[in-house]
Parts: sequence; C-alpha cells; structure tokens
Amino acid sequence: MPSSTVNGPTQLAVDALLLKRLLSGGRTEQAIDFSEGLLDRARSIEERDHEMEAWLRMERALLGAIESEHIGTELRWCVDRLAAASFGSPLHGLALLNLGAWQRNRGESMMALVTLSDISSSNGHPNDVIGLSRLESGRILCDMDDFEPAMRHLWIAMKRLTESKMTGEALVSGMEWLDMALDDIDSLSPKMSDRIVNARPRETPGKTSISSHPDDIREVVDEILPVIIEDLSGETRDDLGLVLDASALIGEPSWRITLESRKGEIQDSRLIEALQS
Repeated sequence: MPSSTVNGPTQLAVDALLLKRLLSGGRTEQAIDFSEGLLDRARSIEERDHEMEAWLRMERALLGAIESEHIGTELRWCVDRLAAASFGSPLHGLALLNLGAWQRNRGESMMALVTLSDISSSNGHPNDVIGLSRLESGRILCDMDDFEPAMRHLWIAMKRLTESKMTGEALVSGMEWLDMALDDIDSLSPKMSDRIVNARPRETPGKTSISSHPDDIREVVDEILPVIIEDLSGETRDDLGLVLDASALIGEPSWRITLESRKGEIQDSRLIEALQS
C-alpha cells in the first residue's frame, strides 16, 4: 500500500491502515464509506498521491462502490495509472491480477491471459505476485483444455509461491497440477523443468496434452503430503484421494502406507473404502 516520504508514512497512509483493517474484518459498508473520504484526500492538492488514488479506486471497484458497468474501465485505469507511477511494483502487479480476474469472470479468457502475462520478473514484479498470476493463467488454460502450458504455469506457480512462503497457494497449485499429471504418466517424457526451459511462444492457444514424468509427481507429492496430513478431517478429501491414486499409478507404496497408518483419523468414506481394498 502506498505511500511514504523520507520522514516516514504520510498521514494519508496511516489513515489508510484503518481501511485495511475494515477490509480484513469484512466490514464492507464501513469500508466503502471511509474510502470515499480517503479518495477525496488523495486527489486533493494538499495530500495528492497518485498511487494511493489508484489503490483506493481499485478497492472501491472491487467492493462494488461503483456501477457494475464501470468496473472494467476503472480497473484498467488503475493499471494504467500504476504503470506510469510505479511500474513493476507489488501494487501494479496486484492491479493486473485484479483486472485479469475480472476479465476471466466475464469469459474474456484471452484478454485475461494477455493481462496476466504483463506480470513478470523482467518487469520487476515480486515473486509472490508472479506466482499468483501463473496460478490464475494455469486455471484459465486448463478451462480451455490447453493442458501443456497449463501444467507449466501451475508448476511455476507452485515453485514461486513456495519460495514466497505462501504455503496454502503453493499447495493449491501443486494439487491442481497433480490432478492433470495423473491422467498420463510416462517415464520417457521430459521433466517439467526441461519443458519450461524449452517452451516457446505460440501465436494462439489450442487444445493440448502432455505426459508427466514420475519424478515430477514424486516431487509434488513429497511437497504437499506433509501439509495435507496435518489435518485428515473432512468428509470430502479429494486431495488425499489424489495422493492415493498417485501412489498406485507410479508404484510408490510409502504414501499409501502413510495414509493407512492414520486411517482412524480419516472421515472421507470413499478414501476409507479405498484403503481397505
């Protein structure tokens, strides 16, 4: 969040912390009312702050403080303003993420992919924002049945988010990758690291599929299994089911043994039945 001076945070930035607390507490109506005053101040001669204005306008658009038909225009304005004021900053990356998500929700998949592709290390964006953008891009490509780049994007997302200590998001990326990877396994296929290095731009997406290497599956399961077995409760545990499937498909009995040893904690009846078979 902007903004500061050589003497520390501005009064506007300090007051904006209250807005962040309202947002984190889910107090939407109060946040909308309070943000209006902050926005007026960010536009004033006395406290003019371009980054703060863009952040406030973005938050207000996402909160529904403006007419729905204007949300896309407003989010695009925020991206353009931040590209001019602080290109490559975390806030600029967040604005691109929000615009891409809005475009995806409207069914504008290609536009969303173009928007999200502007988030990159070469543009100076931070690791966590890049990871989130690749997660979103991977999901879009998966919806389009373009599985080859989808798996590359999800792999990159998992790695970036792990490095950024965003465990939950990294776990989601790994699980979504694994769900696709188990459809076709081939020990002669290239590993994901090689696929990423050798990837080349394409003019347009298309329906694609690839085989996954067993070693990549081992790497992902070894990363996610310690996390998901911390709590085995829940009547629907598709994540544990994927691990059990992976154990059978690549002949790695240790994962099944781990789940069997804690069968008494599992509540998913389908999983319990599979472990008893």
